Order: sequence, then C-alpha cells, then structure tokens
Amino acid sequence: MDRYERILSLHRLFKAARYPVSFAQIKSELGCSRATVYRDIAFLRDALGAPIEGGEGEEAAFRYVAGEGDRFELPGLWLTSDELAALLALNELLGRADPGVLAGTLAPFRARIERLLCDHASGASLPVERIRVLTSGARTLDQAVFRTVAGALLRRQRLKFSYRARSTDASTQRVVSPQRLAHYRDNWYLDGWDHEREALRSFALDRMRAPEALAEAALDRAAGELDAHLASSYGIFSGAPKAWATIRFSPHAARWVADEHWHSQQQGTRLADGRYELKLPYSNSRELLMDVLRYGADAEVVAPVSLREEMKIMLQLALGAYQGASA
Repeated sequence: MDRYERILSLHRLFKAARYPVSFAQIKSELGCSRATVYRDIAFLRDALGAPIEGGEGEEAAFRYVAGEGDRFELPGLWLTSDELAALLALNELLGRADPGVLAGTLAPFRARIERLLCDHASGASLPVERIRVLTSGARTLDQAVFRTVAGALLRRQRLKFSYRARSTDASTQRVVSPQRLAHYRDNWYLDGWDHEREALRSFALDRMRAPEALAEAALDRAAGELDAHLASSYGIFSGAPKAWATIRFSPHAARWVADEHWHSQQQGTRLADGRYELKLPYSNSRELLMDVLRYGADAEVVAPVSLREEMKIMLQLALGAYQGASA
C-alpha cells in the first residue's frame, strides 16, 4: 500500500470509528512500520488539516475530534487504486458502448484516471485493452443530438424536435418536457411528456432531428407515474400491460433463461421435467416475440392464446420465405 492509499485508509478509518482507534489496529490496517504510521498521521493532521487527537506510544489511540470529524473531508478526490481501476473500467465501458457520444466528453477524465493509476503502480501502464465491450444492435447517434437532449433534461427545459417514427416513417414536430434518458439494448431513448398529445411517450434519439432547448420550463411528472407508465410493460415501450405471457423453455435453454432478467415483475418456475416456465407482463407483443424467437425450438409461447397465434403466424411467414426457389 503506497502513501496515498494509507492516508485515504486512515481518513476512512477515523470517519467510521465511533471510539478512538488503537495504534495497534491502525498499524495492522495500514500494514506498515510504527514510524510510517506516525508519519502518516502527522501528514494527515498537519498538511491536510485533519482534526486528529491522540497520544504517543504503542498504547495510544487516535480519532477525529467529535463534531469536527463529521465536517472534515480530504481535499480533492481521493480514491484507492482498486476504485480507480473500477472507474477506468466503467469509463472504458461507456466509451466503447457509445464511442461517438461519450468518449470525447470523457477523454479528459480518462487521462487523469490513467495518470493516477500509473502513479499508484509506480509508473507502470495498465492493460486497458483487456477490457472488452461488445455491443449488439447499436444504432448511429448524432453527438449534437445527445448533448442537446441531455442538456435540456438536466436543466429542466422543454425540448422541440422533428421526429420520424420508425413504425410509420412519418415525420412530426414534437414539443416535450423531458423526464428521463434511458439506455436500453445499446441505444438511447428519451421519456418525455408530449404536450400536444398530453401523454407520456418514449423517443429514440437516433430518430430525432434538429432538437432545440426552449426557454420554457419543463413540466415534471411524478416518479410513480413515470414508473407505472414506462416500466410496467415489457421493454421500454410505454403503455399499460395488455396481458401476461407464459413461455416455456427446454431444459437446455433453461440453463440461460433462469438467470436472465426479462422484467421486474417476472415469475419463473422450474418444472418437474427440467423445463423452465417464465411469466411476465407485456405491452408490445412484437418485441416480446422477437426475444422468444432467439431461442428457436427451445421456446414455446403457451399463453395467452392471442400471443401464441401471433407467434405461429410469424413462424409460418418465416418458413414461407424458405419454401420458394432460392435466388
């Protein structure tokens, strides 16, 4: 443990302690010599201004002065090497998941984190390339659109933009009060209150054009209303659940599905024959069926009947594409 981490450990030890901490405990926590412990305590008290009280000798005990210790914090940002490594991994995750949106903004922070880590590792560089982030289905997103939307959301301003819905390909002008930004399946969405329609809607950022933050303050909707409308049904698509789906998976597929999180209200049961039965509410049947199709013959839609029939039609249409002469 280097001096930086010892000072941070000392500070956290004193902040958490309700009673004076013995010299023996401090020495054990820091894993260093008697002289080093006293030098670190002196540095924390004299150079950093920590309100430390305590005596000398092996039987001494130290603590932050009552009242003052609660208010004292180390100047700047202090993190251990493990915490810095975790932060760097998070930065790598964000940068590789959305290289065009966040990487440029986070670049200065990454450089500072890497310098701090090199200092902790005595100048040795870290193999960041060993952290891999593989995206699937990510769509191209304009950085300017993301910045404008995020800025309006955080400043609580209304947002005006042109939106071309993927389902109809029709372009409309929208004015919304942004409520939440959501990253779902490698793509960004805005949950907002649509003022013309007087309803909550979800918008894919990659389908927005020319967003503009307005001077008018955004209308805030209650968190409970947002959760009920935007998180009650399957997936990110808004709307109250239409029904509960029951899907059964083969014993082979059960090894994966039993550990997967499909919905906050899902109910999973292992059947006597090794199969796995999953029940969950849904609103957008197509999105749910596309997920079920990933498992092919290892998955069967059991209920409701309407969802089962819809799956049969999808499978028949897919099969029809292979029955004709190949090109």
